[in-house]
Amino acid sequence: METRSQWGTRAGFILAAVGSAVGLGNIWRFPAEAYANGGGAFFIPYLFALLTAGIPILIMEFTLGHKYRGSAPLTFKRMNKKTEWVGWWGVAVAFVISTYYSVIIAWAISYSIFSLNLSWGSDTEGFLFNEHLNLVDAGQIGSFVPGVLIPLIIVWIVVLGVLFAGVKKGIEMANRIFIPALVIVFLIIVIRAVTLPGAMQGLNAFFSPDFSSILSPDVWVAAYGQIFFSLSIAFAIMITYSSYLPKKSDITNNAFIVGFGNSSFELLAGIGVFGVLGFMAMQANVPVDEVVAGGVGLAFVVFPQIINEFPAMNELFGFLFFASLVLAGLSSLISITETYVAGLADKFKISRGKAVLFGGGLAALISFLYATQGGLNFLDAVDYFINQFGVALLGLVEVIMIAWFLRELKGLQSHANEFSDIRLGSWWTISLTVITPIVLGFMMYQLFTRNLFQQFDTPTGNYEGYPDAFIMYSGWAVAAAALIVGIAMSFTKWKSTKQSNEESESREEKIK
Repeated sequence: METRSQWGTRAGFILAAVGSAVGLGNIWRFPAEAYANGGGAFFIPYLFALLTAGIPILIMEFTLGHKYRGSAPLTFKRMNKKTEWVGWWGVAVAFVISTYYSVIIAWAISYSIFSLNLSWGSDTEGFLFNEHLNLVDAGQIGSFVPGVLIPLIIVWIVVLGVLFAGVKKGIEMANRIFIPALVIVFLIIVIRAVTLPGAMQGLNAFFSPDFSSILSPDVWVAAYGQIFFSLSIAFAIMITYSSYLPKKSDITNNAFIVGFGNSSFELLAGIGVFGVLGFMAMQANVPVDEVVAGGVGLAFVVFPQIINEFPAMNELFGFLFFASLVLAGLSSLISITETYVAGLADKFKISRGKAVLFGGGLAALISFLYATQGGLNFLDAVDYFINQFGVALLGLVEVIMIAWFLRELKGLQSHANEFSDIRLGSWWTISLTVITPIVLGFMMYQLFTRNLFQQFDTPTGNYEGYPDAFIMYSGWAVAAAALIVGIAMSFTKWKSTKQSNEESESREEKIK
């Protein structure tokens, strides 16, 4: 019998899954997204989306990995040989994301050092783009930026070192350190944030509900989008992690813990972020809506501005904030990289060490592109297109294929119910067969019409006004390549021993 690595404890799995879900997006995407879509009222569609898409898909992917005991490609192959390409598509998407996600962690490492003497100065935007990144025009590569390249190498040494150590001694052990440390650090940040002058102004802006907004379909789409992108679902991670669970594992309970754990951290992040934004608004004597930002701008432009204005302990707060980004990023990057490490090991029957070296090493080399003067432009375009037309589209295909075409939900429901305290019923099947496909389908319709058809309306119809050629090869081509690579990988033969062949045939007979 083929032996497969396992988590040492249930807590180890939950910490790893939460570590994967809790990432940079929780800190810099959720607060701005909630504020822009009704403030406190946003929590109504957000909670509905969590219960009808986030947790149901988590349960589905946990069950898939647990039942078929393999990486995403192997899981889909064992479920139905014709669907292996979906697993590889997810792995390819994860591979692309890992190449630039690692660079953002490298920025955070640099900024944690810059914070010790506030070396970004008063013009934080100019420092980021001109002094730190030395940004050039879109499409140009330029030379390496040492302040990005050196910490990027450190990031990959840490991540690949953890993965070399294995599931129990590497991934589980790392998350037992990273996640508690992240929670402690961020709690300190939140406590300091809410005690700042003007913090209540920011929190009022964040929580004040605009109930009229929830009548807008766009707000509901935003809620589903936030849940979808936040939980690390639909690109191979949760399938891979759950394949290391012991046979008798409470799948449904685990999914609820991970789902609500991730959302709790998002709420905590919103309180911390808007506490300091309220302080910044008071200092500048402007309304909160004039200082709200999200994404890279929030983390590396707005927050340094706020830290400059702190009445005391500027350097310590800055260090803690960027350390929290590093911790959140590393736990997520480890999980992202594990997807293709596991896929390569399963497909080609190579050792974990070789899979880490080939897969992780290639990702590290490609990531050096983003450590150049033109890296931010490439990162921005690739991130947008691989998330929108990789993760979201992949999620739609995955759910429709499993729920509608393969009609696997009944079997997965029985498998999950066999070991879980919370038994699945019609709520789960209706969510996956009706609600999630409709919402994701509408999301994809909006995205394609906005990015493809509107491109021809004006010369600057592209995302962020980037040139046509740049968007084609760094946006659309990257998203398409992930799908093409996924299909191509499904046509390559599986390397296996006679023993593992016999086990696979026996398993497929049982499934039939």
